Amino acid sequence: MFFAALLGGVLGVLFLIPLRRYFVADQHGLLPFPEATATTEILVSGESAGNQAKTLITGVLVGGTLDFLSDTLHIWGVHFNSTMLGSALQKFTVKTKMIFKMETTAFFVGLGYIVGLKYAAVIAGGSFLAWFVLVPLFAHGQMIAGVHMAGMDPGMIFANYVRHVGIGAIAAAGLMGIVKNSKIIVSSFSVGFKQIFGHHKSANPERTDRDISMKSVITLLGVSLVFTFIFFYIITGTFGYGFLTLVITFVISFLFTTVAARAIAIVGTNPVSGMTLVTLIIGSVILVKAGLSGDAGMTIALVMGSVVCTALSVAGAFITDLKIGYWIGSTPMQQERFKFLGMLIAAASVGLVMYVLNTGFGFTVLDAAGHAIPNPALPAPQANVMKTIIITLMDPKANIPWILYGIGCIVALLMDMLGVPALAFALGMYLPQELNTPLLVGGAMAALLKKSSDDEKVSNARFQKGTLIASGLLAGSALFGVLGAVLASIGTGTVVNGKTISVLDWVRNAMGLGADRHYVIMQSASGATIVGLVIMVLICVYLYFSAKKADQEL
Repeated sequence: MFFAALLGGVLGVLFLIPLRRYFVADQHGLLPFPEATATTEILVSGESAGNQAKTLITGVLVGGTLDFLSDTLHIWGVHFNSTMLGSALQKFTVKTKMIFKMETTAFFVGLGYIVGLKYAAVIAGGSFLAWFVLVPLFAHGQMIAGVHMAGMDPGMIFANYVRHVGIGAIAAAGLMGIVKNSKIIVSSFSVGFKQIFGHHKSANPERTDRDISMKSVITLLGVSLVFTFIFFYIITGTFGYGFLTLVITFVISFLFTTVAARAIAIVGTNPVSGMTLVTLIIGSVILVKAGLSGDAGMTIALVMGSVVCTALSVAGAFITDLKIGYWIGSTPMQQERFKFLGMLIAAASVGLVMYVLNTGFGFTVLDAAGHAIPNPALPAPQANVMKTIIITLMDPKANIPWILYGIGCIVALLMDMLGVPALAFALGMYLPQELNTPLLVGGAMAALLKKSSDDEKVSNARFQKGTLIASGLLAGSALFGVLGAVLASIGTGTVVNGKTISVLDWVRNAMGLGADRHYVIMQSASGATIVGLVIMVLICVYLYFSAKKADQEL
């Protein structure tokens, strides 16, 4: 685990360095970078006195408190869906398999504001295609691969079938993005080769535009590849399989680094699980064709997927760090150097955390028949999907959903031809609907404030203050979420039904929550969630009218 995380992280950083200037500087103003924007606003306001810091802190307290009360303490509900509005819509959903879902937290209002209406609409469009077109079509197709679809609920159809279309769309959109950026990728690495062979005289760039030299990057890549090969050779036991696994890992990590960086730049969400699934599909198929299957093939595919997953995750997170550094005037070279040190510490931490989780909870438990099943305390849904894919693909007789992947590829191609950002649309098809739809609300607030005055100076001031408030909502939700996790991990010493309850469980029990009551404010989950919908509206009102007060600061 330690070596897979370390090697993947190092590859992710090295592949991203040549692309830093393109994403961070050349695309400045064209890509929203929501997470980087929120973090930068916090850093800048921390250096500023007066109203900016006050606005940010207020946003943090509002977002954090509301999301803590709803998400953590379950005072009211936040998981809204259309069936909560009455029996007529419940019957409509049963008949048509159409359902509307939305998270009503402050976090997603803030995220949607920073993403902006354009990308929020594209992402939601992908989600609407998946849930309002494909899910009903699949359901009314009666049967796919011998499985009756009409008896499934919309969530099951999406998870088991339509989401594969989203995976295909992400893969195709990513590959199209790679092709479009191929000149940039090639030119970035060609500079490194010219430096190595002495045919390129590098200029003396500004401090804020100075990276680790390309000569060092390519040299470190070579060293990393040697260690990665040794790692895979030890696991596979043969030179051929070790080299094949190295090539697959290297190529996919290299190509999908661009996809991960662009996804983070657009929506602030890295589709790591989707791209890891694509990696496992491609890698497993190649390994099976090469004669490697069964338990040995599964182990190698899993380790290969771990390295690629870590590379893409690190690349996506690091592009945010670099964008923040660009805004506040950091030296990229220093960020890159310390990132390698951070990777060493992070890899050790990941291994330790996995050990503690396995020791304390166990990733599997035995069912009544004595078979190992996923531990409900650690459900890890994405990991279990990956496990299923590996087991399926390592069986030469398995039925792989190539048609669904192909449909996704066609959708991505059509979106690109229509001028719609294909990756953003594909992310909407892949991510759960309830995470995509609230982005429209925040995006609409941003659009309203941009057009709130005929005076461009006034509109810009309002929009910038709105960005600060939205950043506070994001940060507050994240910080109070950590507080909730801490309370959930601290035991009280009280044992109930053979289980030591946490401080958070004790608080929930004290408020009367249990198996027959999930929310404090109302017995009915539907009623409690309608309250959450009203609170979401109030959050929007707070954001809009607080941002309009920027007029007084001009």
